[in-house]
Amino acid sequence: MLRRAFLSSAAAGLGANALIPAALAQGHIPRIGLLWHAAGPEQEALYMDALRQGLTDYGHIEGKNIIVEHRFPAELPENFRDMAADLASKNMDILIGAGLNSALALQKATTKTPIIFIAAFDPVGRGLVSSISHPEKNITGLEFPDLIEKRLEFIREAIPSILRAKIMINTETVGADQYVERVKFETRDLGLNIEPLEIHGVANFEAAFAGVQQDGHTCIAANPDPLFVVQRRRIATLALQQRLPSIFHNELYVKDGALMSYGTSIPDIFRRAGSYIDRLIKGVKVRDIPVEQPSIYRVVINLRTRDQLNIKISDSVLARADEYVD
Repeated sequence: MLRRAFLSSAAAGLGANALIPAALAQGHIPRIGLLWHAAGPEQEALYMDALRQGLTDYGHIEGKNIIVEHRFPAELPENFRDMAADLASKNMDILIGAGLNSALALQKATTKTPIIFIAAFDPVGRGLVSSISHPEKNITGLEFPDLIEKRLEFIREAIPSILRAKIMINTETVGADQYVERVKFETRDLGLNIEPLEIHGVANFEAAFAGVQQDGHTCIAANPDPLFVVQRRRIATLALQQRLPSIFHNELYVKDGALMSYGTSIPDIFRRAGSYIDRLIKGVKVRDIPVEQPSIYRVVINLRTRDQLNIKISDSVLARADEYVD
């Protein structure tokens, strides 16, 4: 039995058959296998609702004319692997990977069934696709750009006294060890010391944060790992307790108490995935659907957290904020 994982099936979903160019046979109800990353539907509710809205926009109603089987691996590597293999064995019309780890697991599980990844960062670098414009093979989707260098540039400008950035990485995510080296290279002109803040699973957050210096010159950032999104309130609380300014890729962190965010809307990415599913259902080939990259980014600042940290944010950054939380 897959430990710490929820399995749910719903008479609702998505569909289309892999590399077949024609639309699904008339009368066939599309079946979709959806591999999430968290432990259950309550942790994915925001994104599930957004995806369902995106499907509804194209006339696909879960429970009526599409079927979805959901899997929740609880961030465990063995569950990603086993659940992906299980979905791939069920003759689904479409498979969907929510986030990078889910997409990579599905990619390993099948080369035939069409796969859509949603909110995966660096899909070319991580080997999901060979090209953004021509994905080839059986996988395409919607990218979530990392933009870590831009986030660190923002917090450095916002708080000039920042000299060090601790970058949270999930050590169970493929490629996490190379991530910090890439950040060092991309931010080499910012005058920041870049150091990893390694998170070894769900139970490790408190111990990891306890070791971070409270020197007034250190900030917290993270790679866009789904584990961190699920644990965002916990992360924001720990950063505040340690009196550490923080900046993240997702404004949900800020609404849960982090200081700043710069990024695009992840729920909007899930909503837009409805168009990808619709095109596959209508017979468009996977290789003819380019990977989508967001074009709108927002800066959100939590003024209450600023005051609790007793710091000043530069006027130039405050002026560029799209939203304040107070």
